[in-house]
Amino acid sequence: MTATAPRPSLARTPGAPRPARGPRLPVRVLPLAPAVVLLLLFLAGPIAYCVFIAFTDLQLTGQAESSFVGFDNFTRAFGDEAFLNAVWLTLVFTVLSSLIGQNTLGLALAALMRRASKPVRTLTGGVVVTAWVLPEVVAGFLLYAFFRREGTLNAVLDWLHLPAQNWLYTLPILAVSFANVWRGTAFSMLVYSAALNEIPQEITEAAEVDGAGGWRRMWHITLPMIRRSIGTNLMLNTLQTLSVFGLIWVMTRGGPGGRSQTLPLFMYEQAFQNSLIGYGTAVALLLLLVGSLFSLLYLRLLRTEV
Repeated sequence: MTATAPRPSLARTPGAPRPARGPRLPVRVLPLAPAVVLLLLFLAGPIAYCVFIAFTDLQLTGQAESSFVGFDNFTRAFGDEAFLNAVWLTLVFTVLSSLIGQNTLGLALAALMRRASKPVRTLTGGVVVTAWVLPEVVAGFLLYAFFRREGTLNAVLDWLHLPAQNWLYTLPILAVSFANVWRGTAFSMLVYSAALNEIPQEITEAAEVDGAGGWRRMWHITLPMIRRSIGTNLMLNTLQTLSVFGLIWVMTRGGPGGRSQTLPLFMYEQAFQNSLIGYGTAVALLLLLVGSLFSLLYLRLLRTEV
């Protein structure tokens, strides 16, 4: 019988160096490299350049070279009544059109469409989504025609023998808030429709058997179960609303007298109409800070358990 050769021991001798391993980390990171490069080039790079510009007195015209001015642009902003007015109007516009308008109306439409017939759901969904997919400038012209002195709203009020007024002059921030609600409610409706469809039907039926009415079911069952969808929708809607520019610009251009001038319009005016690029960029960074604070608040709420 032929003797079998002993197998070499796989145990490592104490004190012997470990066998070299291949570069696993670079291989794992390599597929992400193009995305990281694009983010650094088109996102982090411009943001870093804007941060630098915000601390300078860069102008579009009448200046040979810019100089570093520190926090002068930010100090100037908080001492500028027009800037403080724009901050206040931005908060009013965001609360009215996003937190209250789009969020509440979107949830109401999603809940009502869940019980409606198929033709009603199709018609309502088509009308609401059509307003959402319209370009912002087109929606602005439509709402301008609706609210202007000789517009559709005043024609309806006159037909009903009710007093008409120039809405874009007397209540401009409410007019542009309504316009943003009209245009952006579809997104909230779609989010809440998907969330409501995930609620088990057995829970709703059990609550009905126990005698819970519609409002009690909504408050104690529906809202707690879609809490995370509410937080996500609020965060996305708020960030979108903070950056609305074209809709307000087409309808009022921030007027009259700055009574509908939100931070994006104020930033545009300072940077491109007054040629104060450094000051306008500082305002843009403050707007970015406001959006970050809202995002952190919503993320904090999303981490809280029911």
